[in-house]
Amino acid sequence: MTYRPPVSPYAAGLAGKCPRCGQGALFKGFLGLRARCEACGLDYAKADAGDGPAVFVIFIVGFVAVAVAFIARYVLYAPLWLAFLFAAAVAIGLPLLLLRPFKATLIALQYQHKAEEGRLEE
Repeated sequence: MTYRPPVSPYAAGLAGKCPRCGQGALFKGFLGLRARCEACGLDYAKADAGDGPAVFVIFIVGFVAVAVAFIARYVLYAPLWLAFLFAAAVAIGLPLLLLRPFKATLIALQYQHKAEEGRLEE
């Protein structure tokens, strides 16, 4: 086995790169994972972030969208429909920006900490 210097899971996640080598692309398409890394051959079959990225993004986007609506309505005195429009734009656009890096970062953290499926001891 070849020695590989450790890759920061945060750098690999934000870049959407392989958690082992930091070179190969992690994604095929928008959120679909590739079968394996084209640079080091790491198999992505066991990589599963589950609902974690979506939950984090929902909490962040909900807070930001409500804050935007509140600021637009009560600080900038925008009409209600315009405040709603601003909040809707944030609620649609922000998840598209955040889902991919959150998913990649959670997969990289799973790889770094050697996370596995839970097992019961007998």
